[in-house]
Amino acid sequence: MDFLNSLGDGWTIYLWLVVGALIVITSAFMIRWASKNEQFDEDIKYLVFTESDKDKMTPADYEKSREVLKEQEESRKLHLEQLANH
Repeated sequence: MDFLNSLGDGWTIYLWLVVGALIVITSAFMIRWASKNEQFDEDIKYLVFTESDKDKMTPADYEKSREVLKEQEESRKLHLEQLANH
């Protein structure tokens, strides 16, 4: 505690600046990770639909949901193969 008292006035702003910089840097790395790991896929919402939802959807939306499901299954197979090869 004596160390903190020995510091002059205004030292806490530097602590806040360092903490703020660390938060910004961490956020940038996390956004980069998310973009490289397919976390920003807007079409993910179509995966909740099943064959029984066909009558509740427009033909275009239903077709899109089947297309997204197929792409996600292929992506899953690829990731599982990569995981098995490591």
